[in-house]
Amino acid sequence: MKIVLAYSGGLDTSVLLSWIKEKYSAGVIAFCADVGQEEETKGLRPKARKTGASDIYIDDLREEFATDFIFPMMQAGAIYEGQYFLGTSIARPLIAKRMVEIARKHKAKAIAHGATGKGNDQVRFELAAAALAPDLEIIAPWRDEDFRNQFPGRKEMIDYCVEKKIPVEASMKKPYSMDRNLLHISYEAGMLEDPWLDASAPKYKSMYKLSVSPEDAPNKPEYITLDFNKGNCVRVNGKAMTPLKIMQTLNRLGGKHGIGRVDMVENRFVGMKSRGVYETPGGTILHATHRMMESITMDREVMHLRDSLIPEYSKLVYNGFWYAPEREALQALISESQQNVSGTVRVKLYKGNIIAAGLKSPVSLYNPDIATMEADPTDAYNQDDATGFIRLNGLRLKVAAKVKASTKKQPKTKNKAKRK
Repeated sequence: MKIVLAYSGGLDTSVLLSWIKEKYSAGVIAFCADVGQEEETKGLRPKARKTGASDIYIDDLREEFATDFIFPMMQAGAIYEGQYFLGTSIARPLIAKRMVEIARKHKAKAIAHGATGKGNDQVRFELAAAALAPDLEIIAPWRDEDFRNQFPGRKEMIDYCVEKKIPVEASMKKPYSMDRNLLHISYEAGMLEDPWLDASAPKYKSMYKLSVSPEDAPNKPEYITLDFNKGNCVRVNGKAMTPLKIMQTLNRLGGKHGIGRVDMVENRFVGMKSRGVYETPGGTILHATHRMMESITMDREVMHLRDSLIPEYSKLVYNGFWYAPEREALQALISESQQNVSGTVRVKLYKGNIIAAGLKSPVSLYNPDIATMEADPTDAYNQDDATGFIRLNGLRLKVAAKVKASTKKQPKTKNKAKRK
């Protein structure tokens, strides 16, 4: 029997690798997706071998992540509950997709993950697998009572690693958990479970990896330009770049100016509320400038229709339905809506803010001759027409007002019936 395990090399997945191998008498193929977690992938191959992996994959999926997952989501204007740019959510379907491919290659019977039974990730991994490989079994040890009884806390996991001579660096102190990729870093659990804790306080400065605090950002704003073609950013400051390079560049620029920090309590799919702190410098710039580009290039009704779908699209991504037919249908509509979203956006970055500083497009729907408060040289808009327009739109309001007024004037009937 062969099992593909989502492996990071940390305490949890190191224990999982050994435990699964023993319990199922299986060959465990360790898989780590490089989706932009930087130094976290170093030394994984020998570590996985020493822990007992029969094979190890460390795949660079960053370009695919940026091109096929982040950018389509940015076209949709996705943002969950008004604040979260879905950084962790959008990486899971890609990781699951590659796990399925490896499982097929090795004729594995199951895939395994270390997501807890309380979180969203278990749902995301397993819904993706259900859509891509419904025949594969899922092994989720944190939902196994025997596993939880054996490892009620970090001490037991550390003791297990010492006993099995598993090479991990871990301590009892874990002030928070962290998940990093090309789009963001998320921080949760530990001390952050207290919603009154001020995670922006100076004493927690060392927690942040991608950005400086707005207070520590440069005192001088920095101007940048982004060129878009059909809803996708293709150049930064006039230089053509791949989606991966664009994300890396915007992360650096946004982080420098303290952009993209979010501290929120969100609603998990499994039913509970959860406090999370996020750094999304590049994604925040991309989201804001894409919206600016749409403002002069997208038809009003198309924009309003797309905007009405943002909460639903964001919920689908957050809940793990990336491969569901409804998400794919929405994506087709979104792709069509982006056909004219092309041009240049100029913004200035300053102490956590993204400030509009100029828009231009060869397919702009904004016409200053029509919009002007001065005389319209095009005669495209006759102000006299507004009279009838307003009269027709006000008709139902007038009718409703008259009915409401007449109802108020009617005398109240007295109930003369005697009580028995």
